[in-house]
Amino acid sequence: MRKMDNTRRYFLKAMGIGAASLTLSGCTSASQSFGAQANKSLPNILFCLADDWSWPHASIAGDKVVKTPTFDRVAREGVLFKNAFVSAPSCTPSRGAILTGQWHWRLEEGGNLWSTLPAKFDVYPDILENAGYHIGFTRKGWGPGRDEPGGRRRNPAGPRYKNFQQFLKSRPHGTPFCFWFGSTDPHRGYTWRSGVKSGMKLEDVEVPTCLPDSEEVRTDIYDYYWEVQRFDTEVGELMKILEENGELDNTLVVISGDNGMPFPRCKSNLYDLGTNVPLAVRWPARVKGGRVVEDFISLADLAPTFLEAAGLKPTSQMTAKSFLNVLTSRKSGRVDLKRDHVLTGKERHVPCQETGLAGYPMRAIRTHDFLYIRNFKPDRWPAGAPKGYAQPVDIVVSRPRGTHYGYADVDASPTKSFMLKYCDDPKVAKLVELAFGKRPAEELYDLRKDPDQISNLAAQPGYAKVKNKLAAALMAELKATKDPRVLGKGDVFDTYPYYSGK
Repeated sequence: MRKMDNTRRYFLKAMGIGAASLTLSGCTSASQSFGAQANKSLPNILFCLADDWSWPHASIAGDKVVKTPTFDRVAREGVLFKNAFVSAPSCTPSRGAILTGQWHWRLEEGGNLWSTLPAKFDVYPDILENAGYHIGFTRKGWGPGRDEPGGRRRNPAGPRYKNFQQFLKSRPHGTPFCFWFGSTDPHRGYTWRSGVKSGMKLEDVEVPTCLPDSEEVRTDIYDYYWEVQRFDTEVGELMKILEENGELDNTLVVISGDNGMPFPRCKSNLYDLGTNVPLAVRWPARVKGGRVVEDFISLADLAPTFLEAAGLKPTSQMTAKSFLNVLTSRKSGRVDLKRDHVLTGKERHVPCQETGLAGYPMRAIRTHDFLYIRNFKPDRWPAGAPKGYAQPVDIVVSRPRGTHYGYADVDASPTKSFMLKYCDDPKVAKLVELAFGKRPAEELYDLRKDPDQISNLAAQPGYAKVKNKLAAALMAELKATKDPRVLGKGDVFDTYPYYSGK
């Protein structure tokens, strides 16, 4: 414990923060009685998780095309978080971090895609179930991966149900519930031109700076939007059921995404379009609505938050921290001054390097003004290797469902196909290099001047002091949380099985 305290003091010093401003809450066993809320009505918990959804692709967040009335309602009647980040921009480790309340690099095999989550890691659904909650999930819970190799008999998200209605029918009378609605939207593949056919106009889309602006890319973005809207509609149907049952106002409703949009330099990357996700929380019984909060939230913080809302305390394993104090504060803007940064990271997404089961390991620290990324294996390909993979020229926009087998860490898509086909076009070449080319060991982005994170300033002398300060802060917290990657044991992530069978 003394070593952890010393490391944390080093982290605070590196960040220029006083120790008194960043005191950790106590972590005791969650098997205790309900504590302070024992005599109050316990909340239901409805957690709705989209699959590959980036901030700011919601109408209340400023997107002029996509329509998300359900998310907007939750945000208006609750709290909208502008700086919510996943632990990892990859489904399995991101969901593992959400369930355990731990950074994914602490989860052994669970730090990789298509892995297993060892049973020794506590998950909040089990804890709530032991405390008397009725729990369950539908569609995509933890995963993709396999439960059995980790010693689990069911998905870490709980028992699987066909739908929300079946789950509610099975609930014992008077029992609070915790339900995980895991949509597969807006994960690929998409129905080509579904967005355009729904009435979206190509000229209205705002193409991210990291992508080429073409009719094909705009169409692809709209197909993504169409599935975001379908997710939003389904969440609205769940809320309607609770409203008709008279349970909505005492239900803690949380809507978010597990990682960023499935486009080049987005998903599976530590830039904001890979890690910054929408987050809205509604709970009228305790949370004042109409607020927009700028505090940094990691989705790993959801587990201790759910436990605290149920009157429990986080387990000693959890490294994340409840943000219930932010939810109940009645303030907007920057509420908890200790929440001035967030960490993200990635290990193996898919095994697409030139040899073996290697991934592309990286970690990052994100503040309001800067993003610093540490690439631990800059000799590897961040988007997967191009060599030894067929990339036929005819797999382009005329066949939007076509697959490029090179750069396999980037989902096959019309946008990817377009970029690789026109990689010699001067307007596209720089974006191709940013998305698929190798990267230096360090990256630094000044978000005040470059919010889209295009210009790497890590090698510029004028930013050396900022870079060193952020690097020291990042490494201190990684050591404090026993990240194998900084303890000389990181190569173990490259040895774990990949259970997809591909």
